[in-house]
Amino acid sequence: MKHRTALLALGAVTAAAAVAGGVLFLGNGGDAGASGKGGALPPATAAVVRTDLVQSRTVDGRLDFAQRRAVKSAVEGTVTVAAPEGKTLTMGQALYELNDKPVTLLYGPVPMFREMKPGDRGSDVLQLERNLRDLGYGSRLYVDVRYDEDTAAAVEQWQKSLNREPTGRVGKGDVVFQPGPVKVVSADAALADQVGPDGPVLTVASTKPVVRAQLDQTDGALTSRGTKVEVTLPSGKTVAGHVAGTVRPEASAAGGEAAAEDGITVEVVLDGGAGAASGEDTRASASVKFVSEAHKGVLAVPVEAVVALRGEDGGYGLQVVEGATSRMVRVETGMTADGQIEVSGPDVREGLKVGVAKP
Repeated sequence: MKHRTALLALGAVTAAAAVAGGVLFLGNGGDAGASGKGGALPPATAAVVRTDLVQSRTVDGRLDFAQRRAVKSAVEGTVTVAAPEGKTLTMGQALYELNDKPVTLLYGPVPMFREMKPGDRGSDVLQLERNLRDLGYGSRLYVDVRYDEDTAAAVEQWQKSLNREPTGRVGKGDVVFQPGPVKVVSADAALADQVGPDGPVLTVASTKPVVRAQLDQTDGALTSRGTKVEVTLPSGKTVAGHVAGTVRPEASAAGGEAAAEDGITVEVVLDGGAGAASGEDTRASASVKFVSEAHKGVLAVPVEAVVALRGEDGGYGLQVVEGATSRMVRVETGMTADGQIEVSGPDVREGLKVGVAKP
């Protein structure tokens, strides 16, 4: 039964409240439909309200950017310029300079795995030609998988604009392909550092802001893709988001991997896109509210107002107070949140007064 666990706990609360309130819940037999006068009235009442009930959990999070990855040098050289931390780079801009020559960001899913030259064919050639066209080099270029004379001519035009020798070939260390614009997270090689093949130069990420938060292993239900989240950013601004999934723990400051058994790291995407976290301090904490379930516009009462009914039918009820009399009405219960419980039934309406334990 969906609310079995909640109602078991509810029964315990109700029993305690009944003892504290004397005749509050045990009145004339505790059966639905029973009524009483005078001493049978509860010591206090509360109104049935129409409200939104939300089950949630709030934890600290850290503002970041999605899809962190290292940019490694494909060839040996000296770092002469590196893009600064926090800078956003787009197609055609230099990620860094090696031996005083720019290493250019181009868009595409296929990594730079070879020198490209006339006569070559492949998907890497296709994405190179798309970039050349979009950058304005190649008015006569037919975008396909063949590296032909027109491709070489477009490459030469592009190389001249970068003060590179116009060879018509694209070397492994000349460009870095990424899926789209990137934000520089950190510089992994300092100015004048010597880097060899596969040596990290920069760490980049997408420009999509995310918040990473850690949940307990018992909160697995909140890690489902699409779970709604409300994020309070370091500035105090509140934005909506949703769970994109879980991510591997990041390396600790000591160089080891964070202990995965301590919790589950969840990545939350902000619904407002790249501008949602503009100007926010990425070093400060954010507050992340995970919404596991929400019932909108339901009737609700304080949890302690619900009575465990006696008799062969059992179930739950409310002690409805009308002037100097009271009667018990049977109700169906639903979600509990923040000390309130959802109730429904033919005799339940907004504004009805019901008995509760003395505050």
